[in-house]
Amino acid sequence: MNAHELREAFLRFFEERGHRRLPSAPLVPPGDPTLLFTSAGMVQFKPYFMGQAKPPHTRLTTVQKCFRTSDIESVGDTSHLTFFEMLGNFSIGDYFKAEVIPWAWEFVTKVLKLEAERLWPAVYLDDDESYELWRQVGVPAERIRRYGEEHNYWFSGEVGPCGPCSEIYYDFGEQFGCGSQCEPSHECGRFLEIWNLVFMSYFCDGEKREPLPSRNIDTGSGFERVMSALLFQSKDWDKTRLPSVYDTELFRPVIGRLEELCEKRYGEDPATDRAMRIVAEHARAVTFLIGDERTPVVPSNEERGYVARRLLRRAVYHGRRQLGINGPFVADIGDHVIDLMHTVHPELEKQRGLIANIIHEEEVRFRRTLETGRVILAEELLPMRELYKDSVLRLKGDVFPLLPQPQPSLPDILRDRLNPFLGEIRKASPIGGLSFDIRQAAIRDLSDPVVKLLDDPNAKDWKKLPPKVKDLIHQLE
Repeated sequence: MNAHELREAFLRFFEERGHRRLPSAPLVPPGDPTLLFTSAGMVQFKPYFMGQAKPPHTRLTTVQKCFRTSDIESVGDTSHLTFFEMLGNFSIGDYFKAEVIPWAWEFVTKVLKLEAERLWPAVYLDDDESYELWRQVGVPAERIRRYGEEHNYWFSGEVGPCGPCSEIYYDFGEQFGCGSQCEPSHECGRFLEIWNLVFMSYFCDGEKREPLPSRNIDTGSGFERVMSALLFQSKDWDKTRLPSVYDTELFRPVIGRLEELCEKRYGEDPATDRAMRIVAEHARAVTFLIGDERTPVVPSNEERGYVARRLLRRAVYHGRRQLGINGPFVADIGDHVIDLMHTVHPELEKQRGLIANIIHEEEVRFRRTLETGRVILAEELLPMRELYKDSVLRLKGDVFPLLPQPQPSLPDILRDRLNPFLGEIRKASPIGGLSFDIRQAAIRDLSDPVVKLLDDPNAKDWKKLPPKVKDLIHQLE
């Protein structure tokens, strides 16, 4: 089943069960000042859940464009995305648990033909009704988990509709797990959440929860995640390899274009792979943000525009620094994203010229900033290194003893130590009168060898550190 077939299969399945198909809402939610972006399929239906407006139908289904800022710094691993699509079906005061759980099971096992023994549901702690419904569709008790609010209670924001939920996890197999006690709540990579069924029954005002006017259903199935599960089950996939969203047809053509531009191969070097994932994901996300036909998100220093600028510049930085792409390239990648997605999202084709122009101008501007930053680093910042010598020594004494610690805790620990270090250098820097962008570029060039520690799984002790890290410390001492 390809991407187009999956979208259509989902929408058609619920249309056959009395749902009305609606188009995706824009990425910039109209009339909702509480959100920067549409972060879930239910956003456009919040007024219906809260009884503030009458829905066009009590049963609805969509494939929604979504964007979440919370995962920007996590992009680069094999699972996190900022832009994604969400398959969803919704009930406004109509059906509830007794209908949606059997339907979900039928779709994943009969339509998608995912192996039933690989599916693990999870329910909220005291949700006995959902537990029994999963048992009735044939899931054995040992594959049903009960979790608390951290995993199985969904909030649409600090203020807004909420409710307990039941999730479906796909099991890639014990060979990818973390031991005999491995289960869906563990983050070892063995399990992937592919569908969340939210029983939207309450409104949270930031402190207390009150019942909504009706009991509602809000489900969200991560489109890219389902594609990776389908890829794993395909006959051509090597079952000794754990797939990611970047292996699917949604990203592989984009990464293929990156391989051509940088003359490197995806899958041969961890640092290169991470950079390619960052560039591919951020270029795709920026393309959709700028291409949002109703409210294009143009890079700027404020709110939504700042998010677009941050993504684009992060893509440029990694493409230039890690992949060695010297000229402007992000608009080229965006063009490939449009080629790949315009059939389903025709607004991208309509905005193709605008998207290319904005991305190119922003990239050229940022490249000038990086060049200026390096000049400042060489001529002004490094000669003043006595100002921040103590900070570097503290970093060395604080961080390097931690290097023998096992992964995956090391990157988080290093980030905690690195941020104060950068803050101290910012305060001591003699370039206070310069623009923030130039200051940031100069500091980033200075700290980059240390940042590489976060991406090097083999950095266990001082002797094995990359030469650039040792050179930096010796130079600053």
